[in-house]
Amino acid sequence: MDREALIEVCKQKLTEKKADLLNRIRTQQQEFRQREPVSRGDEADQSVSIINEHQLFVSHHLLRQQLLEVEHALGRIESQNFGVCEETQEEIETPRLLAIPWTRLSLEGAEIREAQ
Repeated sequence: MDREALIEVCKQKLTEKKADLLNRIRTQQQEFRQREPVSRGDEADQSVSIINEHQLFVSHHLLRQQLLEVEHALGRIESQNFGVCEETQEEIETPRLLAIPWTRLSLEGAEIREAQ
């Protein structure tokens, strides 16, 4: 696969992933708005409610982080820096980009970062 075709495939995947993440974030926000206040029920009910709320916040935070990574990848496509490892400055492997198009690191770059 040539570089232009790879970038086009990755751009399509990133656009789809962005739409999916935005939908999931909206759904979580709607669920949060529909929740009962924590002050209702006995202590056990309140504890469960607080734990569920915390899990929702963690999940929401992770979705937003992934959305930022996808948006950064789309920005790298626009600035023609897509597919270059931030650690080694070499091209990221095609299978890796096809699997995780928002990745910033090649396999070697990821190993270097992990070792640090």
